[in-house]
Order: sequence, then C-alpha cells, then structure tokens
Amino acid sequence: MSEEKRQRAPGEGGRLWAWAYKYLAGPAEGVPGAVQGGSTQAREAWKRDLENRKRWSREQRERKRAEREARRAER
Repeated sequence: MSEEKRQRAPGEGGRLWAWAYKYLAGPAEGVPGAVQGGSTQAREAWKRDLENRKRWSREQRERKRAEREARRAER
C-alpha cells in the first residue's frame, strides 16, 4: 500500500520525516548490544516467545485449512 493512501497516526509525520529518520538517524551502531538484546535470558525469552507465536500461527493455518476442506466435502 502506498504511503499516501495509508492512514497515519497523529504525529507520525510524512515522507520527509520517514526519509530523515531512515537516512539521517540511521541504526544505533554505537550502542553495544542494541540489536542483540541485553542479557542471555532476555534473548532466550524472546526466542521462546517467537517460537510460540509461530506455533500459534501454524495451528491457526491448519485449523482454517481443515475448515475449508470440511466445507468443500459438504458440497
């Protein structure tokens, strides 16, 4: 979806702010551990949470697929 058609939250800014943030602010390279996370426990918790979310998504896809197949079988 193009940025012009997308609804913006109040104070979000426009293309100029998005460009400025992306190219002028840039990533936090000078902060050690900014991308990797703080502690080993925090990283492990994040990985568990991510796997739980992926598992839930897989289960939802399987449930929807089974519902579609059941509807097709009724016809």
